[in-house]
Amino acid sequence: MSAPQPCSSHRLFPVKLPQVFKILGAKSAEGLSLQSVMLELVALTGTMVYSITNNFPFSSWGEALFLMLQTITIAFLVLHYRGQTVKGVAFLVCYALVLLVLLSPLTPQAVVTLLQASNMPSVVVGRLLQAATNYRNGHTGQLSAITVFLLFGGSLARIFTSIQETGDPLMAGTFVVSSLCNGLIAAQVLFYWNAKAPHKKKKQ
Repeated sequence: MSAPQPCSSHRLFPVKLPQVFKILGAKSAEGLSLQSVMLELVALTGTMVYSITNNFPFSSWGEALFLMLQTITIAFLVLHYRGQTVKGVAFLVCYALVLLVLLSPLTPQAVVTLLQASNMPSVVVGRLLQAATNYRNGHTGQLSAITVFLLFGGSLARIFTSIQETGDPLMAGTFVVSSLCNGLIAAQVLFYWNAKAPHKKKKQ
């Protein structure tokens, strides 16, 4: 019964912190698609709410909570560095209220299940939007290679752990799709690896 725990602690590694630090260090969120970040947040929220309402063990969804917190931070930073700090604060408040409603008895189970089912299109569209942004720009901007590869490896591992810990095909299917989409972004990071240099133009 305690076998899944080592996996769990490994998954709780803050994989998106390198992305947060890269944005803060550059004081720019250039190259990051806000729509992609928001859709990823929808998917993470769906996984978390669905898991909590179905009483799944924390080891099967705990990483969604930590990823959600990191994704919210990234969304706020994107807005902040676009000069929309007030909008970013309003977004944080609105998200907290929506999350409270989703986790309350006011929300029917059917709505929660629908939210989880919407994960696949959210993940696919979100990743494709980021891929399209990378292709259009001809570089990956402030996208963190470390975060991208950790997310790719993590989503591959989650296919097996979600089957083992929940037995829920909806959860497992979500991570299969997530792995394919994260793999696409990882491939772009490698392809555009040397295309980052042109962006360090001297502005001073």
